[in-house]
Amino acid sequence: MLKAFVAGHPISHSRSPLIHGYWLRRHGIDGAYETADVPPADFPRFLRGLGLSGYMGGNVTLPHKETAFRVADALSARAQRLRAVNTVWLEDGVLHGDNTDVTGFVESLDAALGRGWEEAHRRALVLGAGGAARAVAAGLLDRGLARVLVAARDPDKAAPILAYDPARVSALPFEALAEALARTDLLVNATSLGMTGKDPLPIDLAPLPDHAAVADIVYAPLETDLLRAARARGLAAVDGLGMLLHQAVPGFQRWFGVRPQVTPELRALVEADLERIAR
Repeated sequence: MLKAFVAGHPISHSRSPLIHGYWLRRHGIDGAYETADVPPADFPRFLRGLGLSGYMGGNVTLPHKETAFRVADALSARAQRLRAVNTVWLEDGVLHGDNTDVTGFVESLDAALGRGWEEAHRRALVLGAGGAARAVAAGLLDRGLARVLVAARDPDKAAPILAYDPARVSALPFEALAEALARTDLLVNATSLGMTGKDPLPIDLAPLPDHAAVADIVYAPLETDLLRAARARGLAAVDGLGMLLHQAVPGFQRWFGVRPQVTPELRALVEADLERIAR
């Protein structure tokens, strides 16, 4: 039996087993996708022992993405750029690492806004400067956006993102958001603010142009206060579930040899599970 995993600490909240389990059944594959709650101190040993544990590879989530970057023997260009790994696999005894959050995010925009959305959304404002923000900014730059602003409570923390393309990326403090929003075509929350159990995201969307779109990488709750406010203004709103679904595709293909599809049925399955948990 082929086996893969998702490793984090904690990990019980992960929806990845639901997603990959659906694809395994859909394609009739004799395989398993398991959760692994691994404390940070044990994670390097866990990765180096994959071959003995029977795993083909797996997903890596918080707080292990940067450790996986350091432990992997071979890194994709995306992983090197972000200095973080969310997908690993064994190939001829070599531990490979990639970061599929980059394509997962922009493909979620393709699905929600339609292909070619970047032509009407040339200026983006990304909230946050952590690992998720690095992936979001990289994806937006790869799609050719003219300008990406990064808003962080400490703008110095945005330095790794600015290094991607200093001509197109700049940082600003949260205090300057109102002025920046007035010139923003796409607003992305790449922080955990607004997530269930986290602090709310204090932001007024009034300055955004009427053609702007708003995306949130948070998927629990599925409709955050930010997205609710965007829809109340009549703006296009993109929830975080699409990114979760699309980033999972390349890993499944690596481990199980089939490229799965993100279908309405799969999305409905995960939405129902999120609603069940919320109750």
